[in-house]
Amino acid sequence: MKNIIIIGSSGGNLFNLGGANPKKLLDEILLQSEAAGLCLKNIQFIAADESMDTAKASTNTNIYSYKEDSIVNYFQGNLKEANQQATLLDQQLAEAIRNDAIDGIIAMSVDALGANKQTIAAAIEKKIPVVGTGGTSMATITSMGANVISSSGTTGSTNRTRAISFVSSLCKYWHIKFNPVIGSPNKKESTAQGSIWKNINIRGIMVSSLPGFIAMALILAISQIPALKGLSAVFDLMINALPVMLAVIAAKQVSDLDEVSIIAGVIAGILSTSGGIIGGIIAGIMAGVLVHFFFKKCIEWRFPITTVNIVSGGLAGLIAGLIVYYLIGPIALQAGNLIKEVIEQTVAFSPILAGIIAGLLIWPAILGGVYHAAILPIVLLEMEKTGNSFLGAVDMVGLVMVAAGINLANILSPRDRGESAVATPGFLINMGFGTFVESAYPFMFSNKIVFGGALLSAGIGGALVGLFNVRGTAYVPSFTAPFLSNNISGFIIAMVVPLICAFLITLIANKVSVKNSKQAIESKREVAAGKAE
Repeated sequence: MKNIIIIGSSGGNLFNLGGANPKKLLDEILLQSEAAGLCLKNIQFIAADESMDTAKASTNTNIYSYKEDSIVNYFQGNLKEANQQATLLDQQLAEAIRNDAIDGIIAMSVDALGANKQTIAAAIEKKIPVVGTGGTSMATITSMGANVISSSGTTGSTNRTRAISFVSSLCKYWHIKFNPVIGSPNKKESTAQGSIWKNINIRGIMVSSLPGFIAMALILAISQIPALKGLSAVFDLMINALPVMLAVIAAKQVSDLDEVSIIAGVIAGILSTSGGIIGGIIAGIMAGVLVHFFFKKCIEWRFPITTVNIVSGGLAGLIAGLIVYYLIGPIALQAGNLIKEVIEQTVAFSPILAGIIAGLLIWPAILGGVYHAAILPIVLLEMEKTGNSFLGAVDMVGLVMVAAGINLANILSPRDRGESAVATPGFLINMGFGTFVESAYPFMFSNKIVFGGALLSAGIGGALVGLFNVRGTAYVPSFTAPFLSNNISGFIIAMVVPLICAFLITLIANKVSVKNSKQAIESKREVAAGKAE
């Protein structure tokens, strides 16, 4: 196992590219080092509260070090005091290097003539490899004779790309196999093990993009006000921006290389607008995969990290976007239109029947895990065209309002006092945010009548959606939902009726349950009294 240290500061340009959050910057390097089997022995990182380009002697500054396998705050004071304290750590690191306890150095915006003077001198004596960023500082230590095996400026880099570049260069120098970590640090998934493909999750992309669709629905509703008709142009603009939003989310989730993947997603999304949201998703996924591929290759070829980001982010987004623009876009758009057309034709054939079926199936769908995988994407496809959705309206009346009715009954007339405390927050979220239908699960699973009442109420709500030809959405405050629909009065009726229905059925079920419990208790008492006699 090779032992390494991290030295440097939050820097000038680095401050704007991760140095302002030193703990996150250092955690990323630690994560990648552990993945490579490198042992971090110590840290001397001087983090000022502003860029070193403008920092003064009085600027508040922290020094981060490494103790007992964790990053710790070694000192806090002003910059002048921090530089004085840093010399103590500098001396310790230099001694460790001269005692052959350190094999490599990661340097970021170091002060080779000040706070890092002794460490750099020791590194030059021992000829240990040095990697790092900071154009001026790295040029200085190179000219002093340090064994710099990889250096770059900080422009265009991120915490993750810098960390991977540092560790990759050291591992290549030592002939150590290194699989960069992507995704959540807790998962520690390796890109070299094919996990990049495991990051492709259509459901995750759709759920993450939901706020954008809700924002579009809000603009649509506001634009219906006579004095704000001009916002209809904003609505059209947002529809065209949906593929870009989805492409960015897809690229970020697939590659998880921070700003690099975001840039790739933006470029790919802009070129895929003609393909609708399906085209945007495809372009984003392709961009995410290509970002990973180009990033890995550029690191292997020892490109400077700035160039790595430019090539992997820009080229990946461009290639993915052009493929969708010229080849996949028209097909993706037709596929999306076909799905919407099938829904429209089904509803047109028998709106009430379609509503009843959708209402009856929506609870089994969410309980079976099908909702987010199948229904939500269809809702978003509908909203892409009109800003609201038939299934979105069924969602609100069949899930949210039914759950609210069940919770309300358990607040006013619970089977026991504990259930009221459970139901209250659920009801408030149902009504206030148009979500958290899972709050009704405990009551549905514990009573077959309540479960059956939920299905019946949802079916009635779906029928009313079909009867009034409502298009709407959930995930918004319930009192605002009608104003985001195409039929305000019809949606109000369709929401209120299933809520009342679910409330009454649950109320009756609770009273029957309480009555049966009392009778059971009385029977036990009579039996006990008979035995006593």
